[in-house]
Amino acid sequence: MRIETERLLLREMNQDDYDALFAVLADSDIMQHYPYTFDEQRVRGWIDRNIERYRIFGFGLWAVCLKDTGEMIGDCGLTMQNIGGVIKPEIGYHIRKDMQRKGYAKEAASAVRDWTFENTPFTMIFSYMKYTNLPSARSAMSWGCRQVDEFEDEENEITKVFAITRQEWLALKHGGDFRNGVF
Repeated sequence: MRIETERLLLREMNQDDYDALFAVLADSDIMQHYPYTFDEQRVRGWIDRNIERYRIFGFGLWAVCLKDTGEMIGDCGLTMQNIGGVIKPEIGYHIRKDMQRKGYAKEAASAVRDWTFENTPFTMIFSYMKYTNLPSARSAMSWGCRQVDEFEDEENEITKVFAITRQEWLALKHGGDFRNGVF
C-alpha cells in the first residue's frame, strides 16, 4: 500500500523503521498526551501491531516519509479504536518535532481520509485526543473534522472526539462548505 501526496509518501512500516519511529514515539514532548512513555520494546510492539493490522484489516498506521528524500518523519493512518466504549475507525498521526508546524499532519491525514472513504465502507471517520492536546485537535479540524463528542476517560480526564462523515467529505471534495450547510 502506498499513498502519495504533494510532499509525502505513506507506506507500510516495517522493523527497519525502528530508529525513525523511536525518534517520534520516545519524544516526551510529542507524546505528552499519551498515557505512557515509549521505550524500545513499546516502539517495536507498535510496529508489530501495525504489521498485524495490515494483514487483518488492510490498513493501520503507515510510515509518513518525505517524498523527495524518503526520510520517515512519523506515522499516520487508520486504526480501529475504542472511543467512548465503541470500536470506531480513527485517523491518528504522530510527526517528529522538527517537522511539526509545516502542514505534514494535515497533508497525511487528508490523504488517509480520502483513502478511507474511497476504499472502505465507513460512513464516518473519527479522531480523538485528550482535551489538552490542542495541536492534534487543530490538525483534526484542518482535514475536515468537527467536534462531535467529549467524555471522561479512564484517567478521569476529558477526551474530545472529532469526526467527518462521508457526506461532509464529498461536500469538501466538490467545493462545498458543509459547516455552513452549503453542499
